[in-house]
Amino acid sequence: MGTLWTNGTIYTMQAEGHTVEAVWTEDGKVKALGSEAALTERFAVDRKMDLEGKIMFPGFVDSHMHLIGHGETLMRLDLSEMTSKEQVLLAVKEKADRTPEGDWIIGEGWNENLWEDPEVITKDEIDHVAGGHPVLLKRICRHAIVVNTLALEKAGITDASEDPEGGLIDRYDDGRVNGVLKDTAQDILTGILPSISLEYLEEALSKGVQSCWENGLTGGHTEDLSYYGDFNKTYQAFRNTLGKDGKKFRAHLLVHHAVIEDWHDEGHQFLEGSPYVEFGAMKIFADGALGGRTALLSHPYADDESTSGVSIHTEENLQALVAKARSYDLPIAVHTIGDLAFEQVVDAITKEPTVKGRRDRLIHAQILRHELIERIKGLDLILDIQPRFVASDFPWVIDRIGKDRMKYNYAWKTLLEEGIHCAGGSDAPIEPVNPLLGIHAAVTRTNPNDPDHTVFGPDQVLSMYEGISLFTKGSAFACHHEADRGLIKEGYDADFTILNEDPFAGGPDVLLKQVVAMTVVDEDIVYSRDRKK
Repeated sequence: MGTLWTNGTIYTMQAEGHTVEAVWTEDGKVKALGSEAALTERFAVDRKMDLEGKIMFPGFVDSHMHLIGHGETLMRLDLSEMTSKEQVLLAVKEKADRTPEGDWIIGEGWNENLWEDPEVITKDEIDHVAGGHPVLLKRICRHAIVVNTLALEKAGITDASEDPEGGLIDRYDDGRVNGVLKDTAQDILTGILPSISLEYLEEALSKGVQSCWENGLTGGHTEDLSYYGDFNKTYQAFRNTLGKDGKKFRAHLLVHHAVIEDWHDEGHQFLEGSPYVEFGAMKIFADGALGGRTALLSHPYADDESTSGVSIHTEENLQALVAKARSYDLPIAVHTIGDLAFEQVVDAITKEPTVKGRRDRLIHAQILRHELIERIKGLDLILDIQPRFVASDFPWVIDRIGKDRMKYNYAWKTLLEEGIHCAGGSDAPIEPVNPLLGIHAAVTRTNPNDPDHTVFGPDQVLSMYEGISLFTKGSAFACHHEADRGLIKEGYDADFTILNEDPFAGGPDVLLKQVVAMTVVDEDIVYSRDRKK
């Protein structure tokens, strides 16, 4: 049984502006393109999908996200839209009032850059509203948390505790621990959280997938396997959820180096799996984030010259991790926000090149220098960029890095013009999972909430075709599926994102509307705005 898709605008993304009148799909694959008349004559049409003038694209795929983490934000206290410290503390108090005393309270997504007074929350303030509960509040970047006294006591953190390698335990001016823990210091807390059940993970995945469908995503490259206490349990949750009971979503799993031995001992291989769950590269963190000034720079921060950021690993340990990945025939996917972190990773992969043509992935790549862009030309790699960071990080990032150092930062257009392959992601739940917001940021370099519509880096604006390509062809290339995903083409997966309005014709602000009409995976309509499934 096949399906004829017709009566809409069908962008194949094979070339800019390339459209076809109709598409024939069968057994989850695109079988033919052409006119409706030609395809009707060629195939026995037993199912016709009338697009009713809608706009069809290859399925949008998020190249860097945390699918379970995104699902958790739909289950936990969401702080991401709160615009003051007082609002966050009130939400914590209200949660505490309806939670049995002694139970953990976990909140997601606080961001002091949204507050008029950007002073971060401290343990004493949380104690005042929820002293009878251990409380853990994750910053939007997930490179910092703030906890209260009871949580610190449970973790054994005292005023005499020392910073772990690759992490920071923040303090008040008098030397007391203030509850803010950055990068690897967070692990001390997360290691003592109550164990998470398989059922919880499955619920988070189900909620996360439903949200992705509603935002037009047919798949995501996700990194979750090291955060929930047990590699096999987390992997089992993916297998139990995706592809079962109509939950079609193509998850490409990055494997954190902390659980790579578990992965290897189970006999897994690169790209092994099912059509809905497969393994990708080995994940490494090289540095932190700009929000907490832990991204590793080659110079001091302009707004705090006492620090240049944090290196998660020594250069020797980083090189050893790369060597381990190569011994398992794996490429690497490395979180590199600061330019020095990026440089150290390029040094490491130059000494230990990837194997069997398997492309390395450098994730974020926000702060760069011209010579670093020159160095990666010709290397077997791709950059996983998050265009939405432009909307979130500007203008404060200019003061943080320094105006005279911004030329090659968030420089998506420069990267593409230099022939560097790029893929588009959200880093959800760090940023909204909606890929249309990422495309909008890429093609406008604005924040939709900015009444002045300030364009940050107008020379780095992408065309609509380039912006959409990040989330279609780019994501497919990043996970070695450029021969069967990312385009509407014969032999490719029948995964489609269908919109009510055409961003090519209507302009970028179309992307800010609720325009996802349908999401199709494996020829199956998994989401329809008219009939939610």
